[in-house]
Amino acid sequence: MLSIFILIGAYRYYAQLAERFGKTKWHYGLLAIGIYLGTQLVFGFSYGIYKGLTDPDAVDNMNYTGFSPISIVSWIISIAAVYGVYKLLEKKFVKENINKPSLEIEKIGDKDL
Repeated sequence: MLSIFILIGAYRYYAQLAERFGKTKWHYGLLAIGIYLGTQLVFGFSYGIYKGLTDPDAVDNMNYTGFSPISIVSWIISIAAVYGVYKLLEKKFVKENINKPSLEIEKIGDKDL
C-alpha cells in the first residue's frame, strides 16, 4: 500500500518538473514510475538471489506480507534513485533553458508588435 503512495508522489513530482520546463507531463511521470519499479525489481531479485545462495532454506519460508526491514530498505533505495534521476533531469533542463534564446529575442522584427 505504501508503494502506491510513493508511486503517486513520484509521478506528481516528475510531472511538476516537466510542467515547469514545458515538457510533456505524463512522459516524465511514467519515467518516475519506471525508475521506482525497476529499482524495486532489481533490489528484490538481488536480495532473493543473495538469500538463495547464503541460506537456501530461508527461500521456502519467505513472508510476503507486512513491513520488514528489507522492504523498508528497498523503499529507501528506490526513493533515492527516483530523487537522483530527478536532480539529473532538473540540471539538464536548466542547462537547456539557459541555452535557448528568450522569447523577446525571437519576436524582434515581428510586425504585430
